[in-house]
Amino acid sequence: MDIQGRDSGDSARTDTTGSTDTEELRQALERAVRGEVAFGAGQRALFTMDASNYRRVPLGAVAPRDAEDVAAVLAVCRERRVPVVARGAGTSIAGQATGVGVVLDFTRHMDSIIGIDPEAREAVVQPGVILDRLRAEAGRHGLTFGPDPSTHSRCTLGGMIGNNSCGSHSVAWGTTADNTRRLEVLSYGGEAFSLGQGWQGAPAGLRPLVDARLALLRTGFPELPRRISGYALDALLPEHGVDHARAFCGSEGTLGVLTEATVKLVEAPAARALVILGYADESAAAEAAPGLLPHGPLTVEGMATDLVPARRAQQLPKGGAWLFVETGGADAAEARAHGERIARVADALDATVVTDPAAQRALWRIREDASGTATRMPDGSEAWPGWEDCAVPPARLGAYLREFRALLTEHGLRGTPYGHFGDGCIHVRIDFDLLTTEGIAGFRRFSEDLAQLVVAHGGSLSGEHGDGQARAELLPQMYGEDLVRLFEQVKGVWDPTDGLNPGMLVRPHPLDSNLRFAPLPREPVPVAFGYPHDGGDFSAAVRRCVGVAKCRNTTAGSGTVMCPSFRATGAEEHSTRGRARLLHEMLAGEVITDGWRSEEVRDALDLCLSCKGCRSDCPVGVDMATYKSEFLHQHYAGRRRPRAHYTLGRLPRWLRLAAPFARLVNAAVSVRPLAALAGRIAGIAPEREIPRLAPRTFRSLFRGYEPPAPPSATLVTLWPDTFTNHLSPSVGEAAVRVLGDAGIGVALPPKGVCCGLTYISTGQLDQARKVLRRTLDRVPLDRPLVVLEPSCAAALRSDLPELLGDDPRAHRLAASVRTFAQALTELAPDWTPPRLDRPAVGQIHCHQHAVLGEEAERAVRERAGLSGELSGGCCGLAGNFGFEPGHHEVSVACAEDQLLPSVRQAAPDAVLLADGYSCRTQLEQLAGRRGSHLAEVLAQALDARRAGEQAAGTPPATS
Repeated sequence: MDIQGRDSGDSARTDTTGSTDTEELRQALERAVRGEVAFGAGQRALFTMDASNYRRVPLGAVAPRDAEDVAAVLAVCRERRVPVVARGAGTSIAGQATGVGVVLDFTRHMDSIIGIDPEAREAVVQPGVILDRLRAEAGRHGLTFGPDPSTHSRCTLGGMIGNNSCGSHSVAWGTTADNTRRLEVLSYGGEAFSLGQGWQGAPAGLRPLVDARLALLRTGFPELPRRISGYALDALLPEHGVDHARAFCGSEGTLGVLTEATVKLVEAPAARALVILGYADESAAAEAAPGLLPHGPLTVEGMATDLVPARRAQQLPKGGAWLFVETGGADAAEARAHGERIARVADALDATVVTDPAAQRALWRIREDASGTATRMPDGSEAWPGWEDCAVPPARLGAYLREFRALLTEHGLRGTPYGHFGDGCIHVRIDFDLLTTEGIAGFRRFSEDLAQLVVAHGGSLSGEHGDGQARAELLPQMYGEDLVRLFEQVKGVWDPTDGLNPGMLVRPHPLDSNLRFAPLPREPVPVAFGYPHDGGDFSAAVRRCVGVAKCRNTTAGSGTVMCPSFRATGAEEHSTRGRARLLHEMLAGEVITDGWRSEEVRDALDLCLSCKGCRSDCPVGVDMATYKSEFLHQHYAGRRRPRAHYTLGRLPRWLRLAAPFARLVNAAVSVRPLAALAGRIAGIAPEREIPRLAPRTFRSLFRGYEPPAPPSATLVTLWPDTFTNHLSPSVGEAAVRVLGDAGIGVALPPKGVCCGLTYISTGQLDQARKVLRRTLDRVPLDRPLVVLEPSCAAALRSDLPELLGDDPRAHRLAASVRTFAQALTELAPDWTPPRLDRPAVGQIHCHQHAVLGEEAERAVRERAGLSGELSGGCCGLAGNFGFEPGHHEVSVACAEDQLLPSVRQAAPDAVLLADGYSCRTQLEQLAGRRGSHLAEVLAQALDARRAGEQAAGTPPATS
């Protein structure tokens, strides 16, 4: 199917209430507010979806700077009858963060912690504050905010209040409503309200409604810890303190717009332990969960084996399902003792108690990543939200799960439940067919039947994420017509013209309308990559992004990479999710109408470093580096490319031509005016120094190599990548020496081989395929291929079979690829590396992290006595990225995120490791420090060991 500039019209024209001139609206907003007003196609595309199944196209977005800006937006929109939707991080799973009209994006400016009062245990925050930021600041006082959804690293307090979010610690600290004290709110009509306890400060017409229906409010709400559905009007009962702040929580932006919140803080345990209990299956785990609550746990989370990747299952005790139970204490010993008491009474198949904080974080990631892992069935087919978080009384959870499984079977559906077993709240993604008319009808039938099942168990249709569009239509089944009519009347008091988030909660859109898949092409789009994990369908690859927004994490620590450009800019369009949204809208052709020629998509992808971090860090395995290559290939087909594509993108060719003249070239670029001229001609950023060529290539230095004696039983092909061959031959020399010491013989492949990396990263995929086919013709396939440059190894391991998937040799070659450390650990497991006994700093190469894994590198470092953890993130140079004009600022910001601070804080005797040529170049140009490949460090240590042995007059050590 051709998507070169389809124009299907603009769905926003028919979705808005009232009518308005969009350009006049934009101009009026720009005059009225100090924040950014964004009405371009690209910005609108970013806000069409949240993490749900739904899609609605806004007229535009505004990032207000303060409450005055919010009031101004409301005034402009009210005058023109334009709806307004307040949005946090956009991680809602029921559709309530999508909307027509104007979207308020609070994450850009209204993200301040106004103050923390440790004595009162309160914090005053703006709606865009990220939860982890609040927890970090409160942690300085030994406090925390209790509710903690799995999206805690990117969700906002405003979004949590809008949804009444909960998280894994709700068994100890309750929901967001339980931890909210006062809210400053603006109505669509322009009135300001300060909501707390008592009727003062609330809308005038609300009290008569409540007073007239006290009996209904006392009997109409089921009693369970995770009742999130509907409006919490029972909080307005006199016996509940007439708590308007609590009643407003969970209203999903339909009553008023939050501008400031005073929230409760709780004492954070000084130490925590994590107890993991193994059970035969999820029902057994669910039935055991309520019995643990009297013992005071902080969490009781459950999940089954089908959501745990095989590589992580070995970290858990034996069983088919597990409860994650956290305990607290004044110190590690007390926390462990508490955990061990729970383990003794749990009657589990197996149990483990973990007190090491790093080990706990690793285990919690298994549970938190389930929100993304669950989006794919074991066979790779897609699964979707919609019935993500129903809740029943905890004592009924085991029975409910059995009946839920039976209902899935009856409807021919599959899903994998997990979630907050201690609160009776279950998350699940189900393999609905949301692409065909028949499948969507089945989605509706299942939704109606499941609502009946939940209500039969005394449950709530929503136990955490709100009703939105996914469940609001079915609220009469849960509450009855009278209470739903009261919800509508309350909405009428707050928002009589229905200007705030219309179609949500009351008078809702049908649950099977506005589905985000509707405008996508039904036939696969012709593409260059194979997308083997998505059936060869680029649309399916783009659909992988379900919006959980882990790429928006601003608190990532060591060992994570995604998403360096978002962390540098803070802009949604530079997150993995934002780019996926733009690609989705490019395929849809309604908002972005020029297909592969789209400048909005091109500009968003321009700051993608192709680090591949999302390939491993994204819970659903979005691979934006591949999508970027595909887009560039299609975008520039038959067109002139940026100059850097012809120079840096074809670097192997130019370096081969320049090699005989290396000394002359180096002399020329040492002269500043000549270097500047060469940089302009080559399309290189003026801030960058042009690297020097090696006087002799690695291939020429290798000619005198003699294999280890006696003849090695193991022979490998050592890959002479462009960077090692022409720029860092010392890395190749060091690798040959170390491999030889380990008894591994080395041979080089014939000339003319290349991994195609620079062609792939610039989207020159026809040339990349040509280069890779030539490589397959020349490289031996009967022995391991050791690749020293991680980015080249990743290209051969992943890009090669995805570009040439129809050639069986591509898969054989990809399977033969080993990193330097992998070759040592696999082929010479008994080899003893020289001991350095020094700390090591530096960065795990982003492609190493994403594609190749780092277990072997870690093992070799440990055996060599190199202590400490390497930083995560991306160095920011990322091959050609940091050399291209316009990228320098972001490139430096990426390096300053994790790499450069770790180097500055390192001990004076620390070894600076950097296996990637780009990483070493970035360190040299920004920090004035020379990094070394692991091979170089080990080779130098071998020299030192031999010198010491010779000085001592002892025989050389043998392997």
